Formats: sequence, C-alpha cells, structure tokens
Amino acid sequence: MAKDKAAGGIEAVVETARAAARAGLSRALPALRMVNQPRGFDCPGCAWPEEQDRRRIAFCESGAKAVSHEATRRKLTSEFFLSWPIPRLLEQSDRWLEAQGRLVEPLIQRSGQHHYEPISWQDALARAGEQLRALASPNEAVFYTSGRASNEAAFLYQLFVREFGTNNLPDCSNLCHESSGTGLTEVIGFGKGTVGLEDFAMADLILVIGQNPGSNHPRMLATLQRAARRGCHIVSINPLRERGLVRFRHPQQLSGILGRGTPLAERFVQVKLGGDIALLKGVMKELLALDAERPAQVLDHEFIRLHTQGFDEFRRALEGHGWTELEALSGVSREQMRELAELYARSERSIACWAMGLTQHAHGVDNVQEVMNLLLLRGNVGKPGAGPCPVRGNSNVQGDRSMGIWERPKPALLDALDSEFGISSPREAGMSSVEATHALHDGDAKVFVALGGNFARATPDTPYTEEALRRARLTVNVATRLNRTHLVGGRESLLLPCLTRSERDPQRGGLQFVTVEDSMACVHRSQGRLAPASPALRSETAIVAGLARATLRDDTRIPWEELISDYDRIRDRIARVIPGFEDFNERVRAARGFVLPRPPGERRFDVPGGRALFKALPVPDLTVPPGHLLLMTVRSHDQYNTTIYSDDDRYRNVRGNRRVVLLCPEDMKALDLAEGARVDLTSHFRGEAGKEECRSVRGFQVLPYDTPAGCAVSYFPEANPLVPVGQMDARSRTPAYKSVEISIRAAE
Repeated sequence: MAKDKAAGGIEAVVETARAAARAGLSRALPALRMVNQPRGFDCPGCAWPEEQDRRRIAFCESGAKAVSHEATRRKLTSEFFLSWPIPRLLEQSDRWLEAQGRLVEPLIQRSGQHHYEPISWQDALARAGEQLRALASPNEAVFYTSGRASNEAAFLYQLFVREFGTNNLPDCSNLCHESSGTGLTEVIGFGKGTVGLEDFAMADLILVIGQNPGSNHPRMLATLQRAARRGCHIVSINPLRERGLVRFRHPQQLSGILGRGTPLAERFVQVKLGGDIALLKGVMKELLALDAERPAQVLDHEFIRLHTQGFDEFRRALEGHGWTELEALSGVSREQMRELAELYARSERSIACWAMGLTQHAHGVDNVQEVMNLLLLRGNVGKPGAGPCPVRGNSNVQGDRSMGIWERPKPALLDALDSEFGISSPREAGMSSVEATHALHDGDAKVFVALGGNFARATPDTPYTEEALRRARLTVNVATRLNRTHLVGGRESLLLPCLTRSERDPQRGGLQFVTVEDSMACVHRSQGRLAPASPALRSETAIVAGLARATLRDDTRIPWEELISDYDRIRDRIARVIPGFEDFNERVRAARGFVLPRPPGERRFDVPGGRALFKALPVPDLTVPPGHLLLMTVRSHDQYNTTIYSDDDRYRNVRGNRRVVLLCPEDMKALDLAEGARVDLTSHFRGEAGKEECRSVRGFQVLPYDTPAGCAVSYFPEANPLVPVGQMDARSRTPAYKSVEISIRAAE
C-alpha cells in the first residue's frame, strides 16, 4: 500500500464513469443528476449528511456506484430463472448474482422445486398471508429490515407487525451500530449522535476511531478536508492506516485533479484489535496527570460537577490500571498516549467519530462508553463543535429505528401506536437478528420476511444461517436484485420486486415522495425521477400494505389502501405517534428538511439522576494462544455492505481477489508464510458449555500489510463463516466480527 497516495482524485472520476457506463448512461446519468438534490432522491450509499450548499454534483464514487447499480437496464425475466435452477445459481459468486440485473416480477419457488417461476401479485401476497395466519403464534414469524427502507415504509412495516401480534423486528442495526445505541442510551439517555455538520466547522480536534471514511463514507472526506485546511487536528485510531485518511484529492475540484491533495489525519494510532479501551484509559490517565500539573486547565471540573455523575468511582478505577497492562493490551506506547492526551487537552472543542471498528466486539458497548468517558472529562457534550458522532453505514438505518423498527420497543411508542390506531401492540420483547437466526434454526420461528437486505451474507456463521433459513416454511424477500439469501430460502420462497430510490412512485393520489433520516438526525425528502424498470414493480410501502391486508384481512383496524394512496397520510400519522415529527408534512417540504431534537446537545440527559454517567469499565484481555491471531472482517473499497462491485480494493492495493488475509510481515515470518501463500483459516471459540467450536474457510491468499502484530484482516462476507454466532456483546447482542480468534495453516 502506498501510504502517500491520495484518495479520490482522477481515479474516483474514472471509476464513477465506468460504473455509469456499465449501468447504461441513458439511465445512470439522469439518476446521478438528481442524487442528493433538494427535489431529487437520497443517495442509497451511506447516511452521511448532505452539505448545506448542495452542488449539482452531490455524490461520491461509492454513491455513484450504488446509484448506477440500481439504475441498470439489465433485467431478470422468468426466462432467466427457467434457464438457471437454484443449484446452479448457488455455484455463482455474489457479484455475478447481483450483476444479472433487476428483479421485475413477483416470483415463487414452490416446495420441492428448484426454479423460481412467475406468480401474480395477488397470489403471492395471498400465499404469504395464508402462511402467516397458519402459525400457532405470531412470534413464530420474523420480520427483518435492512437500513435502506424509507421512513414511510418502515413505519407501516412495524405497524403491520405489531397489529399482527409480535415484536420480532430484527434489523441490520443489530449487526452494526446497536452497541452505539445501547451504550449512548445508558450514559446520556439518547441513542444517537449529538453533532451536526456545523459542528465539524468549529471543532479543534476530530477523532476518527474504528472507521474507514475513504471507502465507507467518502463524502465525509470533504468535511474532513475543510476541517484540516482551517487547522483542525484529525487523528485516526485504527489497526489499519487507511488511505482515505492519509491524503484526499477532492474529485470535484481542480486542485483535487491536478494537485497532491490535502493531508487529513496528522497522526495514526494503530491500536491492536480490541485494544481501544486500554488505549483510551491510558490517554485519560495522562489527562488526570496533566490536570494535576495544570489545575483547572485540563479537565472541565464545572461540567463534571453540574452535569455528570459517577466521576469519583470512575477516577478510582482508572487509577488502578497500570501502564504495563495498558501498553500491552493496546499495542500503543505510553509516549503515544501522552501525546494524544496533550493534543486533546489543548483542543477546546473535540468530536469523536466511530463506526464498526468499535461496535462489532463482545465489548462493543463498553468501547462506546469509554469514548463517552473521554468526551465527558472535558465537557465535550452539549457545546458547539463537540460531541459523539456514530457514523451509520446504511442510508436510513437511523430513520428506521426512529420509526419503531426495533425488537425491544419503548412502552411509550407502543402506547402511542395503540392510541392512534386502536390496536393492541404486544409488550414482550422480540428477537434480535442473531436470536432470530437461532429461532429459525431450532424450529421456533417458521416464517421469515425481509424488507430488503441480504440476511444470509450479513449475519455471522454463514453455513448456520443458511441452514436456519432453509428450515423455514416460507421466506419472503422484498428486493431489487438477486442475492444469496434468495437462494437459501425455506420450503417455499417468494421474491417481491420493489422500486428503487431513483424511480418514480405513482399512487392513486399522484407521484409520491418518501423521507429518510441521516446520521445526524436530519430528516429530508427523497423522490425518484426515473421510469420504473418494470410496470410490475411496486413501492415498498405498497408491498407492506399488501402483505398486511392479505394477512390480517378483515381483522385489521388500519386503512391500508388509504394510507398508501397518498404518503402525506402516513406522515400525518407518524407526526401524531413519533416525538420530534410534529408538523411532519410541512417541515419536510423545506429545502433542507428538519433536524430532530438532540437533548444531550442541550445538556439534558434522560438517565436516572438527570446527569451524564461516567462508567468504570473493565479492560478486555483478548490475548490468544501462541500461533493464533485476532481477525477482523472489513469492506473492500469496491463494495457496499454485501454488494460487491469488483474483486479489486485499490485503496489497499489488492487486485482481482477477495479471498485474502492481510497480515503484518512479522506474523508472516513467525508463521513461516510467504507472500501469496494459499492458506486455510480456522476460528476458535468456546461456547456456553465451554466446548471449543471451530469454523474454517479454505483457499485464502496471504498478503503483507501494515497492521499491528497479532492482527489479521479479511473481507466480509467471504470471512463471515468464521464469525461465531455465539460471540457477541451481551447487552447489544451485536456479533463480534472485529475480534475473531483464528489459526492459519497451509492450504490442503
């Protein structure tokens, strides 16, 4: 990897053009002109907010690929499925499957058959409803949601599920940022970030922890570029030195095409996998020492006294940790910790951003809360230019949660739903994504419905998950393209094709728009402008309403047809049910939408005692036996979640192969592995009974990379079979994709 090579630049322009050409310029270019525009549609590529001064080009390379991918002119007709039985499709790569084009008509795989065949909408919905009604209990059904569903579709979906009688509403947030929501709620009473883009224009220090913006949130690089140019300090805390944070060449600026670009992170703290808490404790110990040297100049004692609780216990516990322990477990020297503490102490306003590198551990909630401890020490919550910023990946995963997509709903939400619609929502908690997988595998759940996503490839322990899905009586997937989950369905499987963000959505009341919520709690409209890929396509909202009507029939209390005829009617109901969405229809029609309340931003903390909570947290010890390593799974640059655009990862200099494992040269030498060697990887995990569980993947290629000793890196979903389904955070139930113990041996 060339560390001094910039992200972005002419390479990004060329890759964007190639993506548009592959999709067909006549559809891709009109779509790109409307992405992230005030009267256009929201980019499906990530949840980073739109800039206030939106330009005609308001997308990044990754967003252009996502938009072009869904705007393709290629279509999957019934003739395709007649020629391709499911066993043959299962032999193809994930990338090949999605590259075949758009789903354009409802399809069914009947029991005992190996092909999908066409089915009418009426018959498809009736079949789903019949199977759901036949269950002994509503809790035998699982209703999964990906993070790209609109607010309107998500609200109707959870409404249908709760009128049906269950809270089994797992979603992709269970697999990624659940640790953020859980951790933040426990200590500040609010499960989201507290900053907006305007705060990045004022911050003196931005910590980017366990996050790779260059590939996963590229528009964030422009925000960081402006911050760096005005003198803001940027620090990357990550096992990998990612190219996107080294230097950025803005592809929409002449200097970004011709110049060397803007240096972003001024220092890279390459912490060991799982060592973030040890590192942060070391930084905070140095802060306490600096405060003793310079009384009243380092810690914000007034903020701590007026707005926090638990500080004394936190301080005592922190002082009990020794430097030998913290250096060994973090892989970072005390000198580096001291330098970072000095920088933090000099910065009046600091923002901490993070993503999966913090949340996808068995101690993910503790990771998030240790970051909050750091912010609270200097009062960096509830003041301009400062605060926590969990950066979401799916484009409306935060909005879906606001709309009630959650297996553990708050009683206030259920009370409001019942009052508004005259239903009786269930009160018992439902299943998370991992719990739903177990229930399907054990036969406790019998019907699986997915509003988008690729469940089989996103979840841990791929063979176990696929077997779980196959054991269902019925699987129903609302989708735009073919993916692996659709090929490992239950005894009977339905594919229900839907419109994409970029396509027009005509209903009885005229053309409709939907809304989304970004990572910073801004809600804005999104309206597709392209002609639908097929007249048979239906919107997600219409499909949800159709499923509800077919399942509940005359027992429903909800006017489904009336709601989907005009989405303003859905938003009127949302406004009466969901706090912060008052006058929804009027406010969302403003050019920039509106921002939901962020109480901690005003130093209002909805926790017992009314003050933010310092937490005394243990330091996780992830030491593994000699010869073993810790593995984390990551995206490549040419990938969006489980959607893979090519087998290249140019930001890490990996070409033409995704079955790779990146190791530091020191570990390669210790394991006697040469560059390019073919190896098999085996994960090791002790389950509840103490019995070791092993999982293996074969035929991976070893590549040298700049990682800390003892740390390995591989791509998901290829490495997901290694992730133990039982290894997760106990509170958030998020799988530990970022700390998997593995051994490596030469390929058989």
